[in-house]
Amino acid sequence: EIRSISQKCKDKQDALEMKDKQIEEINQLFRMKKDEETNRQKKIYQTQKIIEEWQNELDTMAVCENLQPQIDAVNTELKKLQEERANIDNDVSDLKAEKKNQEQEEKRIIGRLGQLNNIMHMKEENLKMRFRDTHSALMWLRNNKDKFKRNTCEPMMLEINVKDSRHAKYIENHISANDMTAFVFECQEDMETFLVEANRQKLKVNAVCAPDKSCAENLPSRPIEELHRYGFFSYLRELFDAPPPVMSYLCYQYHVHDVPVGTKKTRDMIERVIQEANLKQMYTAEEKYVIKVSSYTKQNLSSNTCLKEAQYLTSSVDMDERGQLENQRQDISNMLKSLDARLTALFNRQKLLEHKDNKLRQEKKELLERGNRKRQLESKIGVKYDSLRELEQDAIDLEKEFQLANVRIKEINKQKADLVTELMRLMKTIIPLNKVKVALALQMTRVTAEKNRLQSEYKAGTVQLRAAQQRFYELDNKKQLLYEKCIELMKQARSICRFGPGQDFPEEFQIAFRTLPDTLEEIDAFLNEEKTRASCFTGLSASVVEEYNKQTQEIQQLTEYLEEKKNELNNYKQNISQVKEKWLKLLKVMIEQINGKFSRFFSSMQCVGEVDLHMENEEEYEKYGIRIRVKFHSSTELHELSPYHHSGG
Repeated sequence: EIRSISQKCKDKQDALEMKDKQIEEINQLFRMKKDEETNRQKKIYQTQKIIEEWQNELDTMAVCENLQPQIDAVNTELKKLQEERANIDNDVSDLKAEKKNQEQEEKRIIGRLGQLNNIMHMKEENLKMRFRDTHSALMWLRNNKDKFKRNTCEPMMLEINVKDSRHAKYIENHISANDMTAFVFECQEDMETFLVEANRQKLKVNAVCAPDKSCAENLPSRPIEELHRYGFFSYLRELFDAPPPVMSYLCYQYHVHDVPVGTKKTRDMIERVIQEANLKQMYTAEEKYVIKVSSYTKQNLSSNTCLKEAQYLTSSVDMDERGQLENQRQDISNMLKSLDARLTALFNRQKLLEHKDNKLRQEKKELLERGNRKRQLESKIGVKYDSLRELEQDAIDLEKEFQLANVRIKEINKQKADLVTELMRLMKTIIPLNKVKVALALQMTRVTAEKNRLQSEYKAGTVQLRAAQQRFYELDNKKQLLYEKCIELMKQARSICRFGPGQDFPEEFQIAFRTLPDTLEEIDAFLNEEKTRASCFTGLSASVVEEYNKQTQEIQQLTEYLEEKKNELNNYKQNISQVKEKWLKLLKVMIEQINGKFSRFFSSMQCVGEVDLHMENEEEYEKYGIRIRVKFHSSTELHELSPYHHSGG
């Protein structure tokens, strides 16, 4: 009832808030109308002001002057600009074409330089493959040129460039292999610095020092033209190019400037050449000749060797061509910079002319618009008058709107008063109910305490019940063992008495057994007593009789104790049976409910499932369990749910 009344109170409060919102909406609507009217007045004022300004401009506008001469002058200037822009466009096109041609030529030159550089790379790879220490020293030299005072030259096989690869064999056969891989220095100090570093790195290298006075320009002993008749066409020095220090060393050490190179013709007339030419060394097409004068006979002695094929200078770079290409590349680079500068100047001129063109067109547009200004003003004034009439027709009566808003607010306030009255009545009704609620809460606290006490007693009783059940299990197991032992003894007794399986005891045996005790222990005791009596039959002493009486009394006590325990066991069994029946009934009802829901869930998936109570022996409660059996396919049987028979979840 409290919740119901509280909900009603909340509804009334919500209704009050809704009424407040309605009042605020009415006030907001009035404010909007007020603002709308204020804006309308402002628009009317602004429109009237614009009309007044345009009307003044129209009244003061003189008779439209003749603007055609000015327009013609602007058109003439525009025509000149267009002609100049066309000329500039042509110049730009020509310069772009020239730039494209120069770029293509630069690309060709770069490609050719790349080919020449590849030849140098091949020569370096040849050096690295044949003379690894020399190559390592070369790498160090290139990275440490700042440590040397004067220029240094790399190994001669890299510095020498044969002009015609067919002549490489003459140079290689003339210069020793050690000098072909030797570094050339211009001063002795630089060479020593290099050799110390090579020794520190344990590198085996060759190094030579060029003569102090350059021999690169030494003249031969005679012009080559004087030897043409013998088939000689050049001296060794003219067959290759090399840096000045290298060329100076070769002229000084190997006299390459004075060793002629001949042809097959030279070989054919070699004897005559040796006798007449007065040469110390010379080359034919395939042989090298060395001529010496005998100290005894003063005759010329010659020795000749076949030329070996060239190994180091077969790939040569035409340094003249390379230098020309580098110069051409620099010229093209300068030309491209000049073309770019000229293009930039033309582009800037284009922008300037475009700006001037836009300015003239704007001036022409303004001149044309001045002629139409009066007609435009008249049209605009007419439109503004129409707009002004519409604004004047849309006037809002604020006094009337204010009165309507007050009437609606008064009506809502009356409704609010009714809601407040109803709310106060509900609050008065809920106060006694809250008092009753407090009293019930106190009563509930007492009942809860009583409930907790009963639950505690129930838990204690449950513990006692479990202990009694455990004791019952132990006695029941013991009974079972005794029962099995009794059956075994019965079989032995029948065997001893020679009874058949279905034969009953004779009457005389039954009569005799009725007089005997019921337990094995008592029978054993009775048997021992009879044996003792038989053995002592000659005479009885008082101690024997006393012992007999004592044993008889003890037997009687044990019999009573056993009877008491049997009764206690029967009571335990009865209690356990009652508890079991009550517990098992509730358990089966619960499992049946679970089974029904489980079956419905599986049916919704087009499958079959059931849940039941599983027990192997009714007395072995610890082995009770829930068994879940399912069938996912119509063609299979129900199987117990397990991770071995069913896959997945």
